[in-house]
Amino acid sequence: MNKFEKFACLLLGAGLMWYLFIESPRKAAEKAQAEENAAAPVSEEQAASTNSVNVAKTPQQVLPPAEKKEEVSQVKPQLPAVPEKTIVLENDELKIELSSWGAVVKNAVLKKYARSRGPISEENPAVVFDFSSSPLGALEGVSGSSVDSSFDIVSSSSNQVVFANAAVKRIVKLCSGYIVSYSDEFNGGAPENSSISLGVMAMGNSENGLLSVDSLQVLGAKSEVVHHGDDDSPLKPYLVGGLSGGCGGSKSAEGMAQSIKSEVQLPQKWIAVKNRFFVSALVSSDSPVSGFSAIVQRDMTSANYRPSSVAVKANISGAGASREMKFYVGPKKQALLWDLGMKDVMEFGMWRWICYPIVWVLNFFNSLIPNYGIAIILLTILVRLIFWPLTHKSTVGMKKMQELQPKMKEIQAKFKDNPQRLQQETWALYRSEKVNPMSSCLPMLVQIPVFIALFNVLRSAVELRYAPFLWIGDLSEPEGLLAAYLPFGGLNILPILMAVSTALQSAFTPSTGDKNQQKMMMVIMPVMMLVMFYSFPSALSLYWFLSNLFSIVQMWCIRRKTAKEQALATSVEVIDPPQTRQMRRHG
Repeated sequence: MNKFEKFACLLLGAGLMWYLFIESPRKAAEKAQAEENAAAPVSEEQAASTNSVNVAKTPQQVLPPAEKKEEVSQVKPQLPAVPEKTIVLENDELKIELSSWGAVVKNAVLKKYARSRGPISEENPAVVFDFSSSPLGALEGVSGSSVDSSFDIVSSSSNQVVFANAAVKRIVKLCSGYIVSYSDEFNGGAPENSSISLGVMAMGNSENGLLSVDSLQVLGAKSEVVHHGDDDSPLKPYLVGGLSGGCGGSKSAEGMAQSIKSEVQLPQKWIAVKNRFFVSALVSSDSPVSGFSAIVQRDMTSANYRPSSVAVKANISGAGASREMKFYVGPKKQALLWDLGMKDVMEFGMWRWICYPIVWVLNFFNSLIPNYGIAIILLTILVRLIFWPLTHKSTVGMKKMQELQPKMKEIQAKFKDNPQRLQQETWALYRSEKVNPMSSCLPMLVQIPVFIALFNVLRSAVELRYAPFLWIGDLSEPEGLLAAYLPFGGLNILPILMAVSTALQSAFTPSTGDKNQQKMMMVIMPVMMLVMFYSFPSALSLYWFLSNLFSIVQMWCIRRKTAKEQALATSVEVIDPPQTRQMRRHG
């Protein structure tokens, strides 16, 4: 091993030690502190302090004309003098509580999704979206319709309620597929500009959690989906985290602010605020949506100021006597979002054309055997079977290249002073032996999009949330075994098995390079994979480990077949043909 290789190993070892003994304990401490803060009782003074926004002077920044960033200046609305009345609408999927103050949704219960691991029960209730800080459907800029206005409940049924006051009549209907529809009639007509709330979405405690805003933006005759946590958007720095956005930054006044308000002033067809598994969205509106504003609350106790919640309001333009709007409040489930024209909320990126069928296949296998761990195993088998001919051809090609190495070395020694002749003789050898040096690379390149697609699907599929398998309590998270007794968040077995299988795969893979380099890769690659995957969802580690096992079995089969063919070739005796009388006479 040369100096560079030793330095690389040392660097990787130092990185691993840093992650295990510094970064991982810091993240665990932050998570424990966040859980402790969430569980602690909140006094009236603390609640008032939390509700008031830390207003900071924002330095002037040059932004595109369609984007605007402002200081946050929220004013707590004055509550109506009349008592609040609440009413509940419920179906098999969703339960919403509405308030007569503003005729809005205060909270929504997703009846099929438990808050914690295990089945839904009194001890483990269903997921609740708390919209109290930004009620779903709250209007601003329309006289007599905001949350500080009181409505009478005119009539109600199991799935519909009619609110009314002197200014507005509002019909709220709960539909199947997690849809809440609003129908507003304005006695004096709606103004040219107003807004309606999409509610608020909170960040979970998971290290793999996220908060983002997506929208279908209208640009002239075209529309494009914008992921405001990834694309060029004023929201991106605060959805990513960091002192002043991004990974770090200066401690400016804006960077130290707890709440940041950002606006996008471009027409939108739909707008969605989401976390890792759930979404609240304005699906459609019969009045033009001219843009939206978002208020990002950041976790000031976190080292990177990660966002803690995002509240979004859609800007509505165009005066009129009535409005019809539909909202989606539910899981990030591909089948549901596809029917609404919002499949890009899944955020599968450029490989989404592969991701969509993978999600369908995963759910199909789960419908046959209701366990997503087994579904991942069947999915892995299917992917390996599809690519078996390509990987077989690749492995055979690498094996032939390995067998040609003695001849290659002879040619290199003979024509080392004549590069042109060396190249000609090398390609002549390839042709005579019927070997294509690129055959070993092409199958690997073809499989890269599939792996990236699987990575995107398995890390964000709501189907894997709290899905158990064997000793794994949640396939969407690291295993975390014995977390109460072990440091660094507990023991994750699958990444270790994956690292070991990666080393075995490297050992079985035919190599045409230096043996010392191959040995080095057998150490470096597994260590790198272990560090990368240790905090990833266990579903990803399960897939990679199983894929490695299939590769090892395939290479072992090829080796065994090659060994049998060589043994058969060496054991065959050469039998002389029978001699004729004439041959014996002349012999």
